[in-house]
Amino acid sequence: MSLSPRILGIDPGSRYTGYGLIVQAGRQLRMIEGGYLTLGDKPLPQRLGQIFTEITGLIREYNPDVMCIEQVFMARNAKSALTLGQARGAAVCAGVNSHLPVYEYSAKQIKQAVVGKGGASKAQIQYMIRLLLKLPEPPQADMADALACAICHLHTRQVESQLEANTGIS
Repeated sequence: MSLSPRILGIDPGSRYTGYGLIVQAGRQLRMIEGGYLTLGDKPLPQRLGQIFTEITGLIREYNPDVMCIEQVFMARNAKSALTLGQARGAAVCAGVNSHLPVYEYSAKQIKQAVVGKGGASKAQIQYMIRLLLKLPEPPQADMADALACAICHLHTRQVESQLEANTGIS
């Protein structure tokens, strides 16, 4: 049974940053590690440093082959979107600094890949992640989003590979 690449998914946030590492063995998806960083109320620069340091540590410990991360969307509040973008940047820098290829997916793409509809709720994502990874209970929301991002990447690469094999188009 061959293993797919180890995929580290990141759901960036300035208060909580979710992470999840998956691999596919045959037709089975397996979670290697998952959780979330609690960043608290420290000043933003310290939280960004914590994101960079802890994700770098996860990369060193689990040696993923690739990292994927949710893209920033424009929220109702521009300040929140900018802060989220900075958290995302700290995570991306951790991946790039660790020489990982980094892929980005929109929230809609991630939800579509995992639930089958781009407007899925957090509860629907948690439910599907529990089923797909055969977890005993639904994961915490930030962790579920990170795992969903990793699954989205896996599915996207599989489809691209099949298209390339069938059409010669890459």
